[in-house]
Amino acid sequence: MLKWISGFFRELNANSNPAEIAHALALGVLLGFMPKTNALWYMIFVFFLFVRLHKPTYCISLLVVSYFAWMLDPTFASIGYSILTYKPFENFFAHLIDIPFVGFTKFNNTIVMGSLAFSIAMYVPVFVAGYFFVRFWRKRVAPTFIKSPLHKAVQKLPILGKLFEAAENKFN
Repeated sequence: MLKWISGFFRELNANSNPAEIAHALALGVLLGFMPKTNALWYMIFVFFLFVRLHKPTYCISLLVVSYFAWMLDPTFASIGYSILTYKPFENFFAHLIDIPFVGFTKFNNTIVMGSLAFSIAMYVPVFVAGYFFVRFWRKRVAPTFIKSPLHKAVQKLPILGKLFEAAENKFN
């Protein structure tokens, strides 16, 4: 976990494209909201592990969002129920469930369908917020923190010093 956090801070302060970090953040949020008890989650997770992606940000955002996702289950259930009972889609979903492997995805579960729809809808706002956060961090927060006496105190701590080592190399 410490390796992921240090990788996150290293990329946050590196010259990499802010869109890469924002994309990883948005995909982590997408998977974080979905329940982990279906094959659809594992297919999406494995697919994005093989895509060029900032994996520490992806994994950290997935873990953080997963921890709090249960609080939105009633909302996901109502969204999923609305989608699954929408008259034009009922026949499509009925035929889709007859395909052997599709049943393992549990898309017919209201929470799975609702969390998937909610996550897809939240992708763009999370991406934009992540993009502007990275730009704000690089322009305002990191240079100010590097010059502060707090940074020098943190740098003396062995574990936390590694987290901010990448920022020091960039802004000094």
